[in-house]
Amino acid sequence: MSADDKGKVVSVSGHPVEHYRDGPKEIEPPRGETALEAITQHIERHLGRIETVFHELLSDAIHIDVHHILPSRERPYHALVTSGMSDLPMKVPSNAGAPRHLELMVSLPRGWKVSQEAFDDDNCYWPMRQLKTLARFPHKYDTWLGRGHTVTNGDPAQPLAPSTRLCGAILLPPLRVPKEFNELRIDDRKVIHFLATVPLYEEEMALKMRDGANALIERLGKHGVTDVVDPTRRNVARKRFGFF
Repeated sequence: MSADDKGKVVSVSGHPVEHYRDGPKEIEPPRGETALEAITQHIERHLGRIETVFHELLSDAIHIDVHHILPSRERPYHALVTSGMSDLPMKVPSNAGAPRHLELMVSLPRGWKVSQEAFDDDNCYWPMRQLKTLARFPHKYDTWLGRGHTVTNGDPAQPLAPSTRLCGAILLPPLRVPKEFNELRIDDRKVIHFLATVPLYEEEMALKMRDGANALIERLGKHGVTDVVDPTRRNVARKRFGFF
């Protein structure tokens, strides 16, 4: 690790490193400019009918709903898509050229149990929890998220559930969706972008910090890793870092 000319911590690859700093801000009531109706219509236009909406009972800074779309012939995976993250703009640096309004999604295998009852089991719930944690993260830590950013599950990183060693995520454009889904224009001031959460192992996050996001993306693609969650998939960075 080192620091750039502005004093920000950067990795060996030159990518900024986001830290948890002194912890999140105090709990605060939800606020912002909601676009729920537009997001709902956008999801159903491009991904399919929304089967269920998982509503938050208690919200902090933003109110996050998660929309569930069942697997289909065209896209044989469950899709979970947030709404609410984009209610507030993120604090994107002026020179970053990145979207200020973002929503997230995760894809789950057809056989994954997706229901309120199933989510009592953390081995089923953890992709939903990660999705909501990441959606709230930039607003609680006064930062931003964008394509290629990685975020760990805690500091130091902890496994996301007892059934997996995955302990973080990278944000990437979603696969197997119409390209029109990736962007939703609300008006001249607000454009919402959609990114997928791809869970990562600790060594994969280390590879990204050392060699950059493109190196990790290339390695994931080489080994057939997609944005569909697989809790026990191969760790594509272990050999590189000498763990076997």
